[in-house]
Amino acid sequence: MDERACFERLDSTASDPAGLFEHFEQRTVGGETVYVLPDSRHGVERGTVILGDDAIVRGYPSIPRVLALDAGVTSFFETDETVVAEEKLDGFNVRVAAVGGSDEPLAFTRGGYVCPYTTAKARELLDLGPFFENHPKKMLCAELIGPETPYSTHDYDGVDSYAIRVFDVRDRESGDPFSVSGRRDLCERYGFPQPRLFGRYEPTEVPEQIHAVIDDLDDAEREGVVMKTADSESMVKYTTESQHHDELAYAFSLPFDLGRDFVFSRITREAFQAAEFDESEERLRERAHDLGESILLPAVETIRDVDAGETVGERHRVRGDADELDALLEHLRDQSLTIEVEADYREKGHRVVEFCKVAESTIDRVQYYLDGGTYDE
Repeated sequence: MDERACFERLDSTASDPAGLFEHFEQRTVGGETVYVLPDSRHGVERGTVILGDDAIVRGYPSIPRVLALDAGVTSFFETDETVVAEEKLDGFNVRVAAVGGSDEPLAFTRGGYVCPYTTAKARELLDLGPFFENHPKKMLCAELIGPETPYSTHDYDGVDSYAIRVFDVRDRESGDPFSVSGRRDLCERYGFPQPRLFGRYEPTEVPEQIHAVIDDLDDAEREGVVMKTADSESMVKYTTESQHHDELAYAFSLPFDLGRDFVFSRITREAFQAAEFDESEERLRERAHDLGESILLPAVETIRDVDAGETVGERHRVRGDADELDALLEHLRDQSLTIEVEADYREKGHRVVEFCKVAESTIDRVQYYLDGGTYDE
């Protein structure tokens, strides 16, 4: 890697190349050495990758969140800006780029890993050849969704196994985005599916409009919205009550594998939304009841499962060809995850694997307390 040249191209806030590249990790992808930034540093996004030929795949920027919808939107957006609202999907965020020694594009995770399963699905679901022939320096930012993925399991109407939605197109080196209308037109031209577009609004219209959108999404148990300027340069997100409860249920099913910050942030979101949305004491108490169930019931179930000697963790089902799924399991184990394959069979011409990412910390800690161990507060 030519550190000086890459340093100048990344346009970071570090004073010199050494100050930036000391934070990069060296990894191997398909026998090729790559350099990956595991956490945001000096103005460069987490997951930024530099490949052996010094090709850069920029990380996707973190999207801030508003807790108070009305005040947050009016303070975040300028009064003369158009605000575009699209659906935020509950899936797995990847960047697809035509780089490296591979003959076909690769899919990079938020952490900068090349996931073989997601790469295979992106190639299967999107007609990538024509796009990258015409736009070799761009990257597709997409969400892999559906009940059969190795990273999330949210159900969506019309998605029986897995699907992909392109929510952004950016320059893969600078990270500069297409405008919303430019990206939507471009994706339509190449037949790439996208998240739902709810509308384009003046900032003063957004709170009332998004209140109604959030209510509908909540009823459908979907995640939320991303609001962005028409040029896609500025974005904020806002999520539903059902999403907060789902994430808390997930966290408390693995209480010693997820940090307190994860739990506290979800409860904080819920508190601000309840203060803003719930107009009656009855509705507030209903929300509090549902919140309590999402915390207590999964934790109790986990404790009972550990006590019964059952494996606790995240369960997933994936389908594909044999080599593709072998590569996925190897990829997950390479990240120091303990994987237990619980079923491996053929269905409708595909190999299907059901597996558990074992929550070792939760199992060990729960068993320790069940055996009489003390809890230090």
